Amino acid sequence: MKLIDTKNAPGAIGPYVQGYVVNGIVYTSGQIPASPVDGSVPEGIAAQAKQSCENVKAILEAAGSDLTRVIKTTCFLADMGDFAAFNEVYAGYFTGKPARSCIAVKALPKGVLCEIEAIAEV
Repeated sequence: MKLIDTKNAPGAIGPYVQGYVVNGIVYTSGQIPASPVDGSVPEGIAAQAKQSCENVKAILEAAGSDLTRVIKTTCFLADMGDFAAFNEVYAGYFTGKPARSCIAVKALPKGVLCEIEAIAEV
């Protein structure tokens, strides 16, 4: 297993890591829309979806992969009413249309509106 750790995505806020590469596959931890610079969170679902995508992208790149090689994502939304706006941003990043689950949850860390995790080929 190869541990992924990059300053271009937020550091873990608990007992986990940003991701691992195992047998040519990278598994990312869920990425909330926190800035890797100062931990700030932008306002609104579109800005938060963009930052979450950027965080996933940074981890994939650190692992030697990219968004075009994503096999599967799991997306968490605090409000399913944000589904269309989230999808609009998501579609601009995950152009290969990976398999996906999108789940409504009661709450997310730091009160954010979305979180994305990914599995990709290296």
